Amino acid sequence: MQWQEVRSIYPDQYVLLEILDSHTEGNIQFVDEVALVRAIQDPDEATKELLKCKNNNIVYHTGQEKISIKLRKKPLYRSR
Repeated sequence: MQWQEVRSIYPDQYVLLEILDSHTEGNIQFVDEVALVRAIQDPDEATKELLKCKNNNIVYHTGQEKISIKLRKKPLYRSR
């Protein structure tokens, strides 16, 4: 499913998505295709779901034009 389809079905809501296809430009991941898991009505619930997300799942608001995720490198830890 394309992001624009999700936006038209669930306007101005949070949604839990699984990323099916994406591409990377520099340190930004642009999502091309998603699978809708479910809509989330409550913003507090959306925050809780976001904190539990793993692998290719994300919570995103349909008010956003595109899904873009800034990628961060894992920090290096030094210990003695």
